[in-house]
Amino acid sequence: MQIGAHVDNTDPAGAAKERDADVLQFFLGDPQSWKAPTVTEVDTGGVPFFVHSPYVVNVASPNNKIRIPSRKILDQHASAAAAVGAQGLIVHGGHVTKDEDPTVGVANWVKTFERMERPLPVLIENTAGGEFAMARRLDAIARLWDSIGHFDNVGFCLDTCHAHAGGEALVDVVERVMAITGRIDLVHCNDSRDGFDSGADRHANLGDGQIDVDLLVAVVQAAGCPVVVETPAHGQAADIALLKSRLT
Repeated sequence: MQIGAHVDNTDPAGAAKERDADVLQFFLGDPQSWKAPTVTEVDTGGVPFFVHSPYVVNVASPNNKIRIPSRKILDQHASAAAAVGAQGLIVHGGHVTKDEDPTVGVANWVKTFERMERPLPVLIENTAGGEFAMARRLDAIARLWDSIGHFDNVGFCLDTCHAHAGGEALVDVVERVMAITGRIDLVHCNDSRDGFDSGADRHANLGDGQIDVDLLVAVVQAAGCPVVVETPAHGQAADIALLKSRLT
């Protein structure tokens, strides 16, 4: 099982050595920007890696000023990620607002994938907050997957902090997700600083938050896919060591 971390893109090879990481994840630009990727060459020292798209992406939005640039930068990051050899591109599910129909958000995802070239797997990640999110709770994920699950090169990324904070019990979350999507391509194994169903997306190092470590290990073991910790950098080596000691 590949176990690693989300790291800065300036020296991923060095970060992998420092953490004893088997897999990496990083951004190819500013995660809060609408700009095109700025990283065009990557040296991970041979360590496989994933790319995370910018947080601003929300292709579900009915607002043209958000949806259209979201599609553009998602395309740009998919092309850039494929060009540097990434195993996949992670993107948050996005949301509509309280006065908008969630089915419009689903339709916008369908239109995105109908028009988008996917040169590598695009992994939709569950999110922690928002009553009108496309991928917070499993009923919403099921509604989304019913419409997009047939597209090639579309997968799923399960975040443990997001599931916990989003109100989904971790004890059987892998089985319930698999019943919907048929796949989990990547796990973001993060502890949560906040309580169950808080809606707060605040990660903690393993054992420092509100989620039992045994439960986190069980999720990773059940998923059986690459795992990345997106925890505070100072504790990532210990987080990886903990998972490796329990899983390998």
